[in-house]
Amino acid sequence: MELELKGKKALITGGSHGIGAAIGLGLAAEGVSIAFLSRSQERLSEQDELLKDRGATSLPLQCDVLDSSAISRSWDDLEEQWGGVDILVNNVGGGGRWGTEEIIDTPMSTWTEVYQKNAGVASHLTMLALPRMVEKNWGRVVTVTSIFGNTVGGRPWFNMAKVSQSILMKNLAQNKRFSGAGITFNSVAPGAVMIPDTGWTDMARDEPEEFKKFLDALPRGQFGTPEEVSDLVVFLCSKRASYVNGASILIDGGESSSPY
Repeated sequence: MELELKGKKALITGGSHGIGAAIGLGLAAEGVSIAFLSRSQERLSEQDELLKDRGATSLPLQCDVLDSSAISRSWDDLEEQWGGVDILVNNVGGGGRWGTEEIIDTPMSTWTEVYQKNAGVASHLTMLALPRMVEKNWGRVVTVTSIFGNTVGGRPWFNMAKVSQSILMKNLAQNKRFSGAGITFNSVAPGAVMIPDTGWTDMARDEPEEFKKFLDALPRGQFGTPEEVSDLVVFLCSKRASYVNGASILIDGGESSSPY
């Protein structure tokens, strides 16, 4: 299937590791130029080299997304070099393990930081990206949420942040100014995806019995992979997905009990 993405430009947040890195490689394979944000200069350099080794145009941007002024500076750099992007993938997020199970003992700073890292960053960058998309009469915004953006589970600050991301995409999809300009807004909601150097790695090392129980309880008996999520995101970015707008698509191997 020809996805008609060659020559497009994309920005991926959290694009140097895990799902974000896989999305970058997936889009690059379709001829898309890849800009990506990360706090880690080491990971930026590694992903930049990997993309360029595959013949892709790459623009690494070091940015702490919890600093809104840093986001603005990175966007200014991007606009200066590329003039904006056709595709925005709001991938950066997290915070599901922040705080503690004792909800009332968790400081309010956890609530606000998790919200900012997820919904706040997605809102900020989407607003920055939209003017060029409207001008070009085409655009794609895909936000990586979580199964906990579709159903109750996990800690409440994470649930709230992920639901907010999904609602942002749905709200913008119903705006005729944007959708009438050929821009789509969708969410993908992964379940348990194995990414090195994350909480799953820690759990496997520190709580092997609990880890095995969790794995055995998954319908497939195994984690998803970043590449499986990437394949869905790449399709949603394509011209073939022009009628998919405002959707929140589970990609969880059947893990979630939500029908949506």
